[in-house]
Amino acid sequence: MSDRLFYVLLPRFNMFSLTNLMEPARIANYLSVEDVYHKKYLSFDGADITASNGMAVKCEMAPEQIRRNDLIFIVGSWGAEHYANRKLFSWLRLQARNGVRICAVEMGAYVLARAGLLARRSATTHWSYLAGFQEQFPDVDVQEQLFTEDGPILCCSGATAGLDFMLYIIGGRHGQALAGEISDQIIHHPVRQAKDAQRKTLGRGIAKLPSDVQAAIEVIESNISEPVAVPEIAKTIGLSQRQLERQFKKSVGCSIVQFGLLMRLQHARVLLISTDLGVRESATASGFNSLSHFAYAFKKCFGRRPSDYRQAWPENDTAPHWPGTLGRFLDTLQPQRRDGLPR
Repeated sequence: MSDRLFYVLLPRFNMFSLTNLMEPARIANYLSVEDVYHKKYLSFDGADITASNGMAVKCEMAPEQIRRNDLIFIVGSWGAEHYANRKLFSWLRLQARNGVRICAVEMGAYVLARAGLLARRSATTHWSYLAGFQEQFPDVDVQEQLFTEDGPILCCSGATAGLDFMLYIIGGRHGQALAGEISDQIIHHPVRQAKDAQRKTLGRGIAKLPSDVQAAIEVIESNISEPVAVPEIAKTIGLSQRQLERQFKKSVGCSIVQFGLLMRLQHARVLLISTDLGVRESATASGFNSLSHFAYAFKKCFGRRPSDYRQAWPENDTAPHWPGTLGRFLDTLQPQRRDGLPR
């Protein structure tokens, strides 16, 4: 009997994430004498659910009983940080009591947390929302990694991590040989492990950052609310301040202080759109002592005032926009000519 994969789709889900979860299972069927997986799309929000790219998927109502060998995916993206459907929460709690495996995909972690299924468990979500998720659910052991498994409750960070997650699931259920054949078919090498990091380059080309620079970034990101001075970062890593600043500038394209500012602005943005914290509280939690400096830097980086940034994808916008990349931030640091172009 084939295992069933139930994809519970939330409005504005990420089609890319869904595809990466489905394709390894489809290819497993392709390489097997008989189908080993059977899929169903479920919804608690109507028969047709539209993804963030505008494509719609026809869904069924959720069955009350799910077998233990089956796997439920909660596929959520834009807006899932505020999603609250009590019928879905009750259904998930019922399946969890019956020992069914449930996997939150990307922003679907918010749904499992609100259903009370992530308390005191390890979990992950897409790296861009980790700060807001941890702020809202302090009883969850949040990890920045590709996917987590804590008993029957699993989390996948989304996007291409879905490929690695499904190869892990298929390998555990049907053997590593089949998982290896699938990775060859989809030309996905190397297959990454659960604890591998979600980010590698921070947008600075495809080469990995030097280990000392990575270590400095880890110190910065671990101390957002109380920024660490550059000499202290250098001391922690074991380099002189001058050596570290030279390596950082060469690899990242800006100074350590400038990079720290961007990290704190990005952290504040996530708090604004995914928590109930006000502007002043978000600024303080992101290491800003001056509200006026925070407001000025925020608008310069993201093009909007902090008070205007309470939704990641406003209802009246036809498509989401997520400005504030490192490359764009570096452009704002360049002196401008009269025609508006960098010198």
